[in-house]
Amino acid sequence: MNRNTVDRTTASPLISVVVPFFNEEPAIEQFFRQLADALEGIEAEWEIVCVDDGSRDHTLQYLVAEARANPRVKVLELSRNFGKESALTAGIEAATGDVLVLIDADLQDPPSLIGQMLARWREGYDVVYGVRQSRDHDSLGKRITANGFYRLFNRLTPTPVPANAGDFRLMDRRVADRLRELPERTRFMKGLFAWVGFKSTAIAYHRPGREAGQSAWSYWKLWNFALDGLTSFSTMPLRVWTYVGLGVSVLSFLYATFLIFRTLVAGVDLPGYASLMVVILFLGGIQLISLGVIGEYLGRVFIEVKQRPVYLVDRIYHFAPSDPETPDGES
Repeated sequence: MNRNTVDRTTASPLISVVVPFFNEEPAIEQFFRQLADALEGIEAEWEIVCVDDGSRDHTLQYLVAEARANPRVKVLELSRNFGKESALTAGIEAATGDVLVLIDADLQDPPSLIGQMLARWREGYDVVYGVRQSRDHDSLGKRITANGFYRLFNRLTPTPVPANAGDFRLMDRRVADRLRELPERTRFMKGLFAWVGFKSTAIAYHRPGREAGQSAWSYWKLWNFALDGLTSFSTMPLRVWTYVGLGVSVLSFLYATFLIFRTLVAGVDLPGYASLMVVILFLGGIQLISLGVIGEYLGRVFIEVKQRPVYLVDRIYHFAPSDPETPDGES
């Protein structure tokens, strides 16, 4: 369907709901129940593209059972856990709809908002993303670090990311096609969503707590995720060490001038061991930090030049309506 020529107000699009799964066994049944209720209330055709990202519980078995019961459900089984960003990429590339909806399976993103998102799409918006009005269910530390990350990211990068906007969003097929053209391996999807542009709008909602299970995002994983985001969209961490070096050089010159002046006025002074060690340790620390920043970027260059695929699909489960026991496609 060519969205450049079709009137969105009258068109009946095919909606592809893309859902990444990783150890979501406790919430699967309730998630599919709420998602089906939301989709049945929309006058449009739909499919659900489930991506099992190497789950270690019975998530895959539940997903295959859903696919057997509903031919509109397609399941991609990845060969191992590649991470949520890779799972989203796999789902976007497998979706066939005119409109794509990205949503998590923990029900913190309400499926009932899909109808409102589609209505904004009919108004002419290519991207409709959800913005959390509050983070009451997050810890104080997580709220502080999240707000700090968004502020830092938007200051350091030329592509601002909406604060408190996650992966929950609706996008037109044109946007999905542009995302599929981006070949990078270290994928920070929030940044990629913002980078491609297109006409966008937000829908605010209150984000509830998880219905079941535990979040797989530890503080260490969030820290590494933040590093991936900053290094993928900004070279400022590299540039800042040029300014640090210039600053240290200026201070060293001023201090040397002071020592020369004091020696000429007051005579030769015995150098202090403590001050010497402080200077050596300070400069050594600056050098190690700068090498670490360079190493972060060099490591990402190393990953990119190998050109490994972002993910590997082990099997695809898609059952034809006439034969629920035989997958329609498998790879």
